[in-house]
Amino acid sequence: MNYAIVEVGGKQHKVSPGSSLKVDAHLGEENKKIELDKVLLVVDEDKVSIGSPLVKAKVVGTVVSTGKAKKVKIMTYKAKTGQHRAAGHRQDQTIIKIESIKKEV
Repeated sequence: MNYAIVEVGGKQHKVSPGSSLKVDAHLGEENKKIELDKVLLVVDEDKVSIGSPLVKAKVVGTVVSTGKAKKVKIMTYKAKTGQHRAAGHRQDQTIIKIESIKKEV
């Protein structure tokens, strides 16, 4: 089994070749190659490489689509004063198809 742990958009994700990854960030246009270089861990069959803090490796993928997530409704309310406020937020999202994990020597 071949996989890696990468940090993208402030979060850590487990990726393997052929898998897809949904990231809460806008990383580029569709059909564009992208290299993720913040690799924290690489597992290649029986060999495990743990970074301190990073491993010298790159994860290569292609941007499949970009867009926005579903709207999150936010409501604040203060009792007895009648004060309330409503807002909404839609987070940017990018879906990446992982192609390979390249470990540098």
